[in-house]
Amino acid sequence: MNGDGSAAQGGPEKHLFQAEVAELLNLMIHSVYSETDVFLRELVSNASDACDKVRYEAIARPELLAGDERLAIRIKPDAAAKTLTIADNGIGMDRQELIDNLGTLARSGTRAFLKGLKDAKDGLGLIGQFGVGFYAAFMVADRIEVTSRRAGAGEAWTWTSASGAGFEVSPAASEQAARVPRGTEIVLHLKEDAVRYLQPYELERIVRTYSDHVLFPIELIDDKGEARQVNAASALWQRPKSEVKPEDYTQAYRSLAMAFDEPALTLHYKVEGRQSYAVLLFVPSTPPFDLTDPARKGRVKLYVRRVYITDDAELLPAYLRFVRGLVDSEDLPLNLSREMLQNNPQVRQIRSGLVGRVLSELESTATKDAEAYGKIWETFGPILKEGLYEDHERRAQLLGLARFASTAGDTPRSIKQYVADLKPNQTEIYYLVGDSLDRLKSNPKLEAAKARGVEVLLLTDPVDAFWTTLPQEFDGKPLKSLSQGEVDFGLIPLVEEEKAKDAATDAGDDAAVLEAAKQVLGDKVADVKASTRLTDSASCLVASAQGRDRELERLLERQNRGSGAKPILELNMKHAMVKALGAAKKEDRAQDVDDLANLLLDEACILDGEIPSDPAAFARRLNDYVVRALRGSATV
Repeated sequence: MNGDGSAAQGGPEKHLFQAEVAELLNLMIHSVYSETDVFLRELVSNASDACDKVRYEAIARPELLAGDERLAIRIKPDAAAKTLTIADNGIGMDRQELIDNLGTLARSGTRAFLKGLKDAKDGLGLIGQFGVGFYAAFMVADRIEVTSRRAGAGEAWTWTSASGAGFEVSPAASEQAARVPRGTEIVLHLKEDAVRYLQPYELERIVRTYSDHVLFPIELIDDKGEARQVNAASALWQRPKSEVKPEDYTQAYRSLAMAFDEPALTLHYKVEGRQSYAVLLFVPSTPPFDLTDPARKGRVKLYVRRVYITDDAELLPAYLRFVRGLVDSEDLPLNLSREMLQNNPQVRQIRSGLVGRVLSELESTATKDAEAYGKIWETFGPILKEGLYEDHERRAQLLGLARFASTAGDTPRSIKQYVADLKPNQTEIYYLVGDSLDRLKSNPKLEAAKARGVEVLLLTDPVDAFWTTLPQEFDGKPLKSLSQGEVDFGLIPLVEEEKAKDAATDAGDDAAVLEAAKQVLGDKVADVKASTRLTDSASCLVASAQGRDRELERLLERQNRGSGAKPILELNMKHAMVKALGAAKKEDRAQDVDDLANLLLDEACILDGEIPSDPAAFARRLNDYVVRALRGSATV
């Protein structure tokens, strides 16, 4: 064997699977699932993609289809040999493509899939969710032979693997090559517990269930060599809605999205006029595996007159990337290049229409079926909120679609509901951003709002720290952070039980206390101010009105992208600890002034979910001050 792992010239090349593939195959081979039909759907889907690709490439190179223009997928069971063959006359693969496509898993999310597969009792949904495709065949076969010839190539190649123990690649034997003038032939040597897949009725059932809407004929070959088409091979999206049953939509969704869940929302309509195109879109009920892929690519396929063009046309913005389906245009040219896709005014018009329609359907669902919409928001809300940052034109519409946790109760609230419940003299919509709902609910910055019964939106998704940096308003009411800038609740009346308590307190010499704290803390803070946010806690940290909100600054600091801006320390001038600072200042107890000022800052850091800048000094000060207080040398 050569140093690169291949065999010497004349023999088959031997390769090891990529580590993730080997682990995946081991799980599939040695695990038992309640349903293994998925393998055929995955192989048929791959064959359909291959036919789509050769038809598209043949637009520029018609010779690729010369003599074999009818594209089809053929399934042939052989009971005597216990083999099942799935063949297509699509684009095919050359030697390197066989190695790359069948020996590695480049798809993102592989690690998460493998972990989920280990933990799941039934891997069916995960297999569909992560689209592991070809490898699903190892659930039913202990040996697989793949013979493929790239369209326009003279040589065919064979890829073989047994029980997941690596694979071999070699030039196809003359008999194999003769069977594959173009495309790919997959021969599965079935396991003993999978021989039911040799029954024609079983194969037909699976095709009709999962692949009926594949646009190419799927033919079942009987033992006499006669072919019979077993799928409808019709474009469901071109049929009138009145002729399509709910189960048809479900199967179309599962075929297009490579999924096993039910669609939470279906959009099927046609546009006619200056442009004509058909649309079939689905909102899944469970998150697709690639939802958090950094590339944030959409998965809406573009067809032109039933010819597949691409699934990378960016027909929907990134914040709608969870939507699956297709658009079939009657007007676009078949030879669309990527540059043309980006600059074509017809494509831009389709994009605009699609976005508007999807958001309108979401609005309609929210109005007519709040429970169904609540589930959609729970699943995809953090993704939709990306649009609040990116889509200025539709920001108000997206804000209306948003649902938020709030201090008003446990049920997520719309911004419309918030505005309807504004308190007398309340002119702003208040919110607080953080990383945990429990931590936000106990945040001292809520105290003044609670004292007046003012509702506060609690935002815990990472994207919340970003979209809230932009000017936002709803129904003429601006959104205001409780951790940034000045907050004035003065015109909003206190709830009855708080009035006496508020009137009975004495602020003391506020200016002297604030100045004393500033002198001690120096450049640790940008400023020290009297707080209008606090009623019970002693101190809190906020950002300036011109700076970044506290949560955004923390997120950016973790990525070494922070501005280094110092926070503002706000003090509750009615709190006993702050009064103790004032008393220590009057009595010239310098050590107590220093300790109390630093303790107020450290306490504010802890309440914000941060560690004090010097934990050891914090512990020492706290211990020393408590001991002095117990001895009666400090006034508390």
